[in-house]
Amino acid sequence: MKQPEKSMKNTFKIIWTDRALSDLRNIVTYLEENWTVKEIQKFARLLDLQLNRLINHPFLFPESNKFKKIRKSVLTRQISIYYRVINNEIQIISLFDNRQNPKKLNKI
Repeated sequence: MKQPEKSMKNTFKIIWTDRALSDLRNIVTYLEENWTVKEIQKFARLLDLQLNRLINHPFLFPESNKFKKIRKSVLTRQISIYYRVINNEIQIISLFDNRQNPKKLNKI
């Protein structure tokens, strides 16, 4: 019997919603105004690492208690990534600042 190839590539890809891109811009703007370049680079590396985790293991993080079929990945104490998996796409819905009023999530 032939063994599956070990070099099989995952076919998931990241899709950013307009809201998620806006959230990311707001976070970067805040970091640029209040933190050092080193902190911004640290955030960028952390986000990149987490996105790679999502691509390789899209169902690793639990579904949100509040929204069906939407998963929540905690990036930092302050930021959570809300996303959904549809076919071979991982749709990033929001980079949510956990310090905000949770009612703002109702717009997802």
